[in-house]
Amino acid sequence: MSFDLGLTGSIGMGKSTTAELFAAAGCAVWDADAAVHRLYDKGGAAVAAMQARFPSAIINGQVSRAELKKIIGKDPSTLREIEIIVHPLVAQDRAEFRKTARSGILVFDIPLLFETGGHAAMDAVACVTIDAETQQKRVMERGTMTHEQFLQIRHKQMPIEEKITRSDYVIVTDTVDHAREQVDKILADIRGKMIDA
Repeated sequence: MSFDLGLTGSIGMGKSTTAELFAAAGCAVWDADAAVHRLYDKGGAAVAAMQARFPSAIINGQVSRAELKKIIGKDPSTLREIEIIVHPLVAQDRAEFRKTARSGILVFDIPLLFETGGHAAMDAVACVTIDAETQQKRVMERGTMTHEQFLQIRHKQMPIEEKITRSDYVIVTDTVDHAREQVDKILADIRGKMIDA
């Protein structure tokens, strides 16, 4: 019997780094963004359905995220259509991971865990957080989006204060060492619960 831990947080708060810390501690980690990349890649499960509905989004046999952004930009209602295609495939990918993972604690790295209602399927949720200034600095340093795009994404996400209130564990990602310390404590707590169960 495994323990399912949802890992969430807002953009630029250190979720990917924290997921790596859980993996280094022996947990099996499923990454929602990586699953979408697999689905969009050549031969991926989403390519045929996306090609049928959005032919211009297919470049070199794979789904182009840049093209999808343009399509959504022109008509925001297409986002819902994309989700109808992609969400069931992502759920299938997650179910496959659950079946094959060989670890007592499974970590599900899902940015929109609360927003999509995915927290209901978890045994507990850990939320990563950092102050707004550091969050913005981290995102801008990546050089992958404009300040305007960052604000749009942040606006779409549930406020971090609410995510924290709804989570069982909180991980402050000010330094990697501090985050690792908190991850170790969470795992010790979960293992204790698993023994008592």
